[in-house]
Amino acid sequence: MAKLDLAESSHRRLNPLTGEWSLVSPHRMKRPWRGKREAVPATPSLAYDPGCYLCPGNLRAGGARNPDYPHTFVFDNDFPALRSDGPPGRIEDGLIVAESESGFCRVLCFSPRHDLTLAQMEVADVKRVVDAWVEETINLGQRDDVASVQIFENRGEIMGCSNPHPHGQIWATRHLPNELEKETRSQTDYLLGHGRVLLIDYLEQELERGERIVFTNEHFVVLIPFWAVWPFETMILPRRRIGGFDEIGAAEKTALASALSALTRRYDRLFDVPFPYSMGFHQKPTGGAVHAEWQMHAHFYPPLLRSATVKKFMVGFEMLGSPQRDLTPEAAAARLREVGT
Repeated sequence: MAKLDLAESSHRRLNPLTGEWSLVSPHRMKRPWRGKREAVPATPSLAYDPGCYLCPGNLRAGGARNPDYPHTFVFDNDFPALRSDGPPGRIEDGLIVAESESGFCRVLCFSPRHDLTLAQMEVADVKRVVDAWVEETINLGQRDDVASVQIFENRGEIMGCSNPHPHGQIWATRHLPNELEKETRSQTDYLLGHGRVLLIDYLEQELERGERIVFTNEHFVVLIPFWAVWPFETMILPRRRIGGFDEIGAAEKTALASALSALTRRYDRLFDVPFPYSMGFHQKPTGGAVHAEWQMHAHFYPPLLRSATVKKFMVGFEMLGSPQRDLTPEAAAARLREVGT
C-alpha cells in the first residue's frame, strides 16, 4: 500500500485543541480561479484624521471626547455587545433554552497615529499594547461576574473592521465562550491522560520538525498549526507554560511584542498590502484557579488565499461538513519564512 503523501494526497487533520477535523486537498491548488476578487486594501495616509472617532481629541460616535492620548488608549465600547447591568434570568422549555449573558466590552487604540498598524509600529510601542492587554486581563479577571477575558483584533474592511484607526477589543463574559470551553476540555483531558501540557508537547514536536515554524525568539514561537484551516493561519505559542496574561514576565512582554511585529510585517510583505485578519489570544478562565492544563496562545485567521484580491470562502462543504483547505500548512509556512520582515 502506498504511503500517505501529505503534500499531494487528500487527507484530514485533527485539531487536538477542539477535537475537530479539517480536510486538506493539496492538488486543488492547480485549479484556475474565476471567482470573486476583492478590492486591494487601502493604506491610511493620515497620521491624524479629524473625522476619525478614535483619533486623539476627537468626538466619538457615542458623544464622549477622546483625551489627547500619547500612546495606547482604552475605553468602554460606546455600543457594546454585552452590558454589565443586564437582568439575570433563564428560559427553559424543552429544547428551547436561553439565559442572560452579561459582560464588558472595551476598545484599545494601539497608537494615537491613525496610520500605524501593529506591523508598522516600533517593537517598544507594540509592547505598550501588550502591557495594556495584561492590565485589562488582570482588572477584568478579578471580577466575580467575569469567567473569561477575550482579547482580539479585526484588521481590514474584509474582516468587518468599521474604523481603519488601528485598534483591538477586549470582551469579558460571565460564561466561557464556545471555543474556550472546547479548548479547556481538550487541554484538561490531555493533562489528566498524559501528565503534561498539550501545547507544550505540541510545540516540542513542531520545533523538532521545523517545517511549519515561521519565527522564533527566546520566549515565543510563531508557527502554522498542523491543523490550520485558513490559508495563512498562524499561532503564537510561549516556550514555557503561561496560563494567561497575568502570568507573563517582563522579558516575555518584549519578546511577545517582537513576535507580533515579526508576524504582522511578514503578512504585509506576503502580497504587499495591509494584510487583513482576525486575531485573538486564548487564555485560561478567570476566577483565581491555577488551571495547570492551560497554555495561552494567539490565533491569527487571515482570509487571503492566492493574492491580495482572492480570499478563502468558508461555504458549502465547509459550512455543512468540515473546513477544507488547498494550500498545505507546510507550503504556507515556507511562503511566510521566505518573505522575511
